[in-house]
Amino acid sequence: MTSGWGRDRLGVRGVPHRVLLLTAAVALTALSAVVVGLTLPTELPADDPLPAPARFAVAVVAFAVAQLARLRFRVGSGMASITWGEAALIVSLYLVPAGWLPAATLLGAGAAWAALSVTGDRRSPVETVRIVTSLTSATALAVTVATAFGAPLLAAPTPELVLALVAGAVTYLLVGAWLGGVTVALRHGVPMAPPLLAALHGKLLMFVGNVCVGLAVVALLEVDARWLLLGPPVLWLLQQTYRHRLRADQERRSWRAFAEATAGLNQLDERGVATAAVTGAATLFGAEAVEADVARGDGRWRRYRVDAAGQVVDREVGPPVRAESDPWELVRPLKVGSTRVGELRIRFPRSAPPTAREQDAVAAFSDALAAALHDAATHRELRLITARSSYEAVHDPLTGLLNRAAMLSEGDRALRQRAHDHPVALLLLDVDQFKEVNDTLGHAAGDQLLRLTAERLGALTRSGDLLGRLGGDEFALLLTTVPVLGDRSAPLAYALRQAREIAERLAAPTEVAGVRMSVEVSVGVVVAEAGAADLTELLRRADIAMYQAKGGGGSVAAYDSSRDAASTDALALLAELREALAADDQLVLALQPAVDLATGAPTGVEALIRWRHPRRGLLGPTEFIRPVEHSEQLGAFTRYVLDKALGVAADWARQGLDVPISVNLSARSLLDPRLPAEIGEALRRHQVPPHRLVLEITETVVMSELDVIDEVLATLRSMGVQLAVDDFGTGFSSLSFVTRIPVDELKVDRSFVIRMAESPEAAAIVRATVGLAHELGLRVVAEGVETAEQRLALAELGCTSAQGYHFFKPMPADKIGAVLGSLLDSAQGNVFPLRADGA
Repeated sequence: MTSGWGRDRLGVRGVPHRVLLLTAAVALTALSAVVVGLTLPTELPADDPLPAPARFAVAVVAFAVAQLARLRFRVGSGMASITWGEAALIVSLYLVPAGWLPAATLLGAGAAWAALSVTGDRRSPVETVRIVTSLTSATALAVTVATAFGAPLLAAPTPELVLALVAGAVTYLLVGAWLGGVTVALRHGVPMAPPLLAALHGKLLMFVGNVCVGLAVVALLEVDARWLLLGPPVLWLLQQTYRHRLRADQERRSWRAFAEATAGLNQLDERGVATAAVTGAATLFGAEAVEADVARGDGRWRRYRVDAAGQVVDREVGPPVRAESDPWELVRPLKVGSTRVGELRIRFPRSAPPTAREQDAVAAFSDALAAALHDAATHRELRLITARSSYEAVHDPLTGLLNRAAMLSEGDRALRQRAHDHPVALLLLDVDQFKEVNDTLGHAAGDQLLRLTAERLGALTRSGDLLGRLGGDEFALLLTTVPVLGDRSAPLAYALRQAREIAERLAAPTEVAGVRMSVEVSVGVVVAEAGAADLTELLRRADIAMYQAKGGGGSVAAYDSSRDAASTDALALLAELREALAADDQLVLALQPAVDLATGAPTGVEALIRWRHPRRGLLGPTEFIRPVEHSEQLGAFTRYVLDKALGVAADWARQGLDVPISVNLSARSLLDPRLPAEIGEALRRHQVPPHRLVLEITETVVMSELDVIDEVLATLRSMGVQLAVDDFGTGFSSLSFVTRIPVDELKVDRSFVIRMAESPEAAAIVRATVGLAHELGLRVVAEGVETAEQRLALAELGCTSAQGYHFFKPMPADKIGAVLGSLLDSAQGNVFPLRADGA
């Protein structure tokens, strides 16, 4: 008990053994230097006005005052002191025999640091001994270096004396700083270089001042000692200057470190915030240890701790309890408003207790940490809510399976990921007598039956397959791993086997609401190539097959296209279209010019697509465009047509024909935000100016309120591509479309042109369209002009351009160049731009 108390009074407890060994070695060195120095012979002048004890007392007082007039600043996890030690050393080297200075340092610095420890520092005896013996050892080495340059005692002021005194002062500085850096490194397990460089940087200015002051005192002693009476005010002003400079420098570095530490808190997860907090606080405050206890939303607490070596550990702990007050530890509760989010504890080194400024900085850092932890907890809750909402948006709440929307979306994605000719199968299951279970046993029993069916289906689902509940008692299972064999009927046979096995497994007896029953299902099966249809079409066909199963008395039925009144050979047509896109000679352009009714000059050419089918013959767009628009091949088809049309326009440009070309765009194409970039790339590839391309869109597309369509059209307009509204007058038109998305051309639908002679209503629509176009500065083109009478009537109404069989039928690309050249040569006027200048 006594031994432990004694060790604690000495301040040994908690001090690393390496620091104790260093202290012992330095103390032994200092004592040896004192003994050796006092035994060295001294030669004072015989007529010396100061007796030897007085000179020794001067050195003791000088070293004591130098230490008492110190300035302190933090270096890493410790404190460094700036003193007048170098000035005291220089004066003492001049006034006192060199051998006496280690003893004078030991007595003077020892008395000063003992007084400082008692009055405010609260340093342990071991720490005080380390500091005093370090200063004594530094003095001993400084004396050795200085005397190597010559004997400074009462020497005449010469450059040699100045060199000896400066060399001693530099040695004193370096040895003291080195011993301090070694102590910090051994105590906290950190590299020695950073604290050593920081200490030298902080001491440099005052060192220069100390040397100058010491040399000035020596010079004044040589001239007239009475001048030293002016010294105290000057030294006081220097002290204040040093203090202000040191404080400003430390404040600047502290605020920079504070900004970096708080910036590190700008994270969105608790672990990241807490780890940044403890490591940032340890660096910012030079702490021995930092702990952050974080309150979780579920009532649990987690502690994050970093030691002086920078190691961060975390673990579950209980709520923090209030500990006894400790002058070396700051504890701050972390609160946002009245919500407690944690607690921060910072342990300062015993050699560097927290200052008032550091207490304020800890308070500010704690507030920033509390806000960051609160934000992280809020973000975590938002992530959980978002994840839950996202899950609920795509999952059936009763069974946990994919819901209908997710099944359609994921199913289409799965189809796109397979090779286009890879077979897939869709099984649509309907629980028989489900309504009777609901009516007889109640809705809770019906829900139990659905959950049981979902569990059994989930157990039968293989990797890569998709299972979902479409609603009510319908389930869908998409089989994407159908084996590919040589026999074309093998995929269907495989799918039917899977469907029968599933029906048999589901029919195993079970208990629902205390009633033993067998779950029977009707299964519709459809097999198709992955690229032949989307999941919506497959579901439609599987639904037909499922009702065939119900009506046929069996539990499983395959889709029979002959019993599907809505079925055509569209799937086969799409497969053949893929081959046509690759062949490059089946899909061809038919080009029809539009002419100026006044001059006969061509105002544009519409590119129409035809399909020279190797088996079906020549197909018009009405025979294959609609299936294409509802398939995944729409993008490739659109790019193909645009590429062909721009290739023709490039040929015209080489022939000197400045005529725009029009291409029809599907409504679904405008839903693709990548479309403008693809068109821009095609224009650059063919070196066609954007204004030479006209994209025709339907009136119903223009009236769409979808933001993506507005963005696509606006981007195309900003590129310089022209826009035309096709079939104008057939939809639900409004003047708002030309203010939302500016267009360049209105095309009057052929149905109004054909009937305008006998229908006042049709003529009124044509007249209103022409008037609207003129008011807005738009080009108007009448489609389907077949007679001279229609041409004359349109001209009288003010229509300036038209196209139709009366002028030209659609013609191949290799013939239209000559036609356009002929029209331009014979035209009486110039070709007008699509949008009037200044409109």
